[in-house]
Amino acid sequence: MDAEEFLPRRKDDPLAQLAREDLDPLSVAELHARIAALEAEIARCRSQVERATTHRASADALFRR
Repeated sequence: MDAEEFLPRRKDDPLAQLAREDLDPLSVAELHARIAALEAEIARCRSQVERATTHRASADALFRR
C-alpha cells in the first residue's frame, strides 16, 4: 500500500497539511514533542477503532439471534 492511500484527498484537510509541513525549522525537542503528540493521536484512533469493532460485533451478535 502506498502511504498516500491513508492521506485525505482534500487539500485543506489538517492531516494533509500536517504531512506537507516543513520539519527543517523544528528543533530536536520540538520534533520529539511532535512525535509524542502524533503517537497520542494514534493511540486515540486505535482506541476508537477498538470501540467501533466491539460495538459492531455486539450489534451483529444481537441481530443474528
